[in-house]
Amino acid sequence: MKIFRKYALTTGLLSLSALLYSQQGFVHQSSEEYLWPTDKQVLEKLDKWQDLKFGVLFHWGLYAVPGIVESWSICSEDEGWIPRDSTIAYDEYKKWYWGLIDQFNPIGFDPEQWARVTEKAGMKYMIFTTKHHDGFNMFDTKQTDFSIMHGAFKNNPKANVAKYVLEAFRKRKFMVGTYFSKPDWHSEYYWWPRYATSNRNVNYKIERHPQRWEKFQQFTYRQIEELMSEYGDVDILWLDGGWVAAPKQDIKMDEIADMARRHQSGLLIVDRTIHGKNENYLTPERSIPDRQLPFPWESCITLSNDWGWVPNAPFKNPDEVIALLAEVVAKGGNLLLGVGPTPEGLIQPEVVDRLDETGKWLEMNGKSIYNTRITPIYNSGNVWFTADKDGETLYAIHVPKKDSKETAIEWEGNIPRKNSKITFLQTGKTVKWSVKEGKVKIILPDKFAKDKSIKAFSFKKDK
Repeated sequence: MKIFRKYALTTGLLSLSALLYSQQGFVHQSSEEYLWPTDKQVLEKLDKWQDLKFGVLFHWGLYAVPGIVESWSICSEDEGWIPRDSTIAYDEYKKWYWGLIDQFNPIGFDPEQWARVTEKAGMKYMIFTTKHHDGFNMFDTKQTDFSIMHGAFKNNPKANVAKYVLEAFRKRKFMVGTYFSKPDWHSEYYWWPRYATSNRNVNYKIERHPQRWEKFQQFTYRQIEELMSEYGDVDILWLDGGWVAAPKQDIKMDEIADMARRHQSGLLIVDRTIHGKNENYLTPERSIPDRQLPFPWESCITLSNDWGWVPNAPFKNPDEVIALLAEVVAKGGNLLLGVGPTPEGLIQPEVVDRLDETGKWLEMNGKSIYNTRITPIYNSGNVWFTADKDGETLYAIHVPKKDSKETAIEWEGNIPRKNSKITFLQTGKTVKWSVKEGKVKIILPDKFAKDKSIKAFSFKKDK
């Protein structure tokens, strides 16, 4: 039974690219089962990760130069959401794309700005794309020359960008993770130049060329070991490209996981969409579960319509981000918001503004989000509920309906204790409330009653 629903921009008309994503199946399907880890250190880190609630995912690579969808334009699949210049033959297009290594020169690269902006936004953990499907490495790998260390940016003191991104976020006490694509379309051991590249998969028969596939297994293992052993403490290994998995495209994931944890004890491993012991939390993409889930999960959703930077992108407004966060947390998950830095290596002003406003809301209302857990009654109309770990203090987050003229805040269930207080988190002051026929009604001062901002309240629930 499907438990996830697609999410797209809610303001105005649904954009064409978002519509195509939904129609054409670009979104990776999420696992619908969960296997709890048995490693005590992993369980402890998983619990800490569940406290954080709000993270950022940076997609940044060659695709930022022309401002196109990340990697997919070099995949020979006839899909509406894969943009490609049809005036150029496919092989010539790939050569052009690979050649972007000589143009990608982000001289404004400022990881401190990234960390400062996202910390102010209230984000608590970060995932950085060290390699997407196109095989371009944003770290100093020794396994290939197709990396930022061998392109136009190679002489910059911060050429090994993954190192500086991870350092900047660790300094600000973020939990840090490395996104890594299991498929590698630039590797001759995955896309063998002898054959055409018909789709996203390996382009030769593994059973006929086992030695070539073994080289790809070794290549993948060694790259991940570089990330796990040469870049300081890493909390999360976030693996993408779920079609690369046993039995058809076996990269010996168990061996990779064992190696990774020898270098990074307690490491959370997210082998996306592959149910089992190497998927420590689930990652529904551009979607939110239809119901509350009792295991760790994370909705990864873009701030715009794309993961990477594209020019003139539409962005979700702060209220949309906060509403997403409230729903995700009430259902037991974390929100990982996708942000694409510019070709110059900065977070653009339009994004900064939106994240700043999100952070201001969290400064006042963060108690309703951070360090919370689920509560049995988690939703009533446009009110979402979270709970302190003691299970006694509840939070009600009211998300006004669009174009609604409602002035009262009401919900059913989760009745506060008799004669207790309800605190309006925005002001820290108590508010008047009443209960009639099982419905709670909040009575706000006039200056707050009519504004359409998202509001949060805390109270002790009735026993």
